[in-house]
Amino acid sequence: MTRATTVRAVLAVAVLLVSVYITLTMSPRLGLDLQGGTRMVLQAKDSATVEADRETTDRTLEVLRQRVDSLGVAEPVLTRSGEDRIIVELPDVQDPRQAAAVIGRTAQLSFHEVLGVAPPGTDTAPETGKKRLILPDEQGTQLDLGPVRLSGAGVKDATAFFEAQQAAGWTVKLDFHKDAGKDWTKLTGEAACHPAGDERRRVAIVLDEKVISSPQVDPSVGCQAGLPSGGTQITGSFTAKEARDLALLIKGGALPVPVEIVEQRTVGPTLGAAAIDASAQAALIGAAATALFITFVYRLFGALAAVALAAYGVISYAALVGLGVTLTLPGLAGFVLAIGMAVDANVLVFERAREECQDRPTRSLRSALTTGFQKAFSAVADSNITTLLAAGLLFFLGSGPVKGFGVTLAIGVIASMFSALVIARALTEIAAGSRFVSDYRGVNGIARPGSVRTWLTRKDPQLFRKPVQWLVISTVLVAVAVAGIVVRGVDLGVEFTGGRLVEYSTSRPVDVETARSTLADAGFGDAEITTAGDGDISVRTGKLDNDGEYALRTALATEGGETTKVRDELIGPSLGDELRRNALIALGVAVLVQLAYLAVRFRWTFAVGSVVAMVHDVIIVVGAFAWLGRPVDGIFLAALLTVIGYSVNDSVVVFDRVRELWAGNRKTPLATIARRAVLQTVPRTVNTGMGALFILVALAVLGGDSLADFALALLIGIVVGTWSSVFTAVPGALVLERTTTAPPPVPGKSSRRVRAPRRDPLDNGARV
Repeated sequence: MTRATTVRAVLAVAVLLVSVYITLTMSPRLGLDLQGGTRMVLQAKDSATVEADRETTDRTLEVLRQRVDSLGVAEPVLTRSGEDRIIVELPDVQDPRQAAAVIGRTAQLSFHEVLGVAPPGTDTAPETGKKRLILPDEQGTQLDLGPVRLSGAGVKDATAFFEAQQAAGWTVKLDFHKDAGKDWTKLTGEAACHPAGDERRRVAIVLDEKVISSPQVDPSVGCQAGLPSGGTQITGSFTAKEARDLALLIKGGALPVPVEIVEQRTVGPTLGAAAIDASAQAALIGAAATALFITFVYRLFGALAAVALAAYGVISYAALVGLGVTLTLPGLAGFVLAIGMAVDANVLVFERAREECQDRPTRSLRSALTTGFQKAFSAVADSNITTLLAAGLLFFLGSGPVKGFGVTLAIGVIASMFSALVIARALTEIAAGSRFVSDYRGVNGIARPGSVRTWLTRKDPQLFRKPVQWLVISTVLVAVAVAGIVVRGVDLGVEFTGGRLVEYSTSRPVDVETARSTLADAGFGDAEITTAGDGDISVRTGKLDNDGEYALRTALATEGGETTKVRDELIGPSLGDELRRNALIALGVAVLVQLAYLAVRFRWTFAVGSVVAMVHDVIIVVGAFAWLGRPVDGIFLAALLTVIGYSVNDSVVVFDRVRELWAGNRKTPLATIARRAVLQTVPRTVNTGMGALFILVALAVLGGDSLADFALALLIGIVVGTWSSVFTAVPGALVLERTTTAPPPVPGKSSRRVRAPRRDPLDNGARV
């Protein structure tokens, strides 16, 4: 065993031991769609006096944190998103009405001067004709209030304490910021100019258009003198609870700017548990099928790659847990998908090693394996970098669960490279050192060509004599997809259109027509009613608040008995427009980034061919969903960007081989080089695609409705991407090369061509 192999083995064991320790001692951080609860996105709105900048949003976040604490929710999560948005996650909160009533309160705390008691029926000021602010105080007396003199943003703190020395009982102490303290002194100084007991000597504290307190200024305070600017005390016949509640309202109600709920998601814990179980079953079955497949194809080395695949699963899971990544439903699907894609690097290496054994039968197995790793490295690096670019776009341009998918996919890619280039390499190099493994070709799995390679050698298909024909076929497929988009239309999900999507589970079966009739009688005639699997009812409406959703659920319960909400998504129209715009930006940026990367790494014609194939795949996947009537939402966007990464991944492997063969055979026509490259990489493409298909079929069958569309989009994308990398990207590059580099024909010269001798597609140029 060489020194390099020893280093790899030690490194692999160390990483595995750390990963196993993390797996056994730490628990994953589950997103709300896996553990149940409510997620809200609040947007800070500009007011007349305060701009919703980053600092203001941070102050608003702290106020909301205090409000959420008053709900008694275990382990709530509040984070700022961008300049003016706040994400609130409330585990185990199934009814968002209570949460929205507390954290979504849009009114601001304000302090007013009291102009007097309003006569009955008075609502306008006689001197100006403007509408007055008339609100009842704690005893029901209608107070005529002046304009806002001090906003809640000026309140620094509010605490309740028991004042025993002066027999004042429970008291609420207010502390103000510096400038606000001066306004408080001025306000109380003006109120103190009125006689003791006069209503005008009071200061009204208003929250949500309700007077929560209207204390009199103490008689000891002189006219225009006012109370000290640093703080003040509100005394009265408070009980302990009343004092604490008042302090909480004053402190918690001091929002610097109003907030609006632009997104709300509620997921029942049963749906999350079912998704976890389904994903776990899909992972086990898919991974087992993939391991059996690569073991069947590559014998002993395939079995060692399966061991490395299991190690990859442990390492990537430990990385997710150790880094504190929130595991969402799309993220869980990304983790499962990455298992299928993790075999790609091993397949690339093994196929290159097979070529080395076929070209030089007398060379040692270790030498062939080492050369296979060396020659496959550039393709492995390029293909994984393109996938990382797609994951980065998902993270920076996606939202909510889509970000989690991007993080999971990126961690999976890095872990798969480690498992293939370190763990699998150490295991296979140790095995290759055994004389038994080296001597018996039927055991090691790479000393003999596979069935796909043998068939291609025998048939030697002439693929690119007329590359335009393949482009015509791809154009027809795109035309069919575009026809679906135009004729059937794209069913944009609530995320992109705005509105509300609620899914209910009923104790008694309710058919769609009965549910539609029942909800129409209750005033929800515009609601779209569909079945959501297992007899559940899915209701999609336009604008619907939490009280309306409660009324809708009550109406449905008249026919379905006990009705439980298992899923609830509310997207504001402004956020829907933004998400739709960001989705288009993400797709556009994906195309440009991939084009730039490929243009740097390869010829520009190869880059354009790859990007054309990528766009071809995107249009066909979207068109297929249009024809099938499936929804296009954020999860679909995650799948689509993954398809982009997979499509470019395939094209990179082919063009990497074209570049390598062309460098050693500059005089050979590019079409011949391209044919050889495609035929040499087809075994890798087939074997990698089969590994991913096992996982996706398991997800589609076992993942339920929540993952079925995700898996379906990727299944279509992988099949189409495999086709386009060979029959769209390569012919496109050949046509571009011919039109940009071929010399014009010379008049009068013969148009006859000298045919090149027929060559073996796998011999790097040796004549047959």
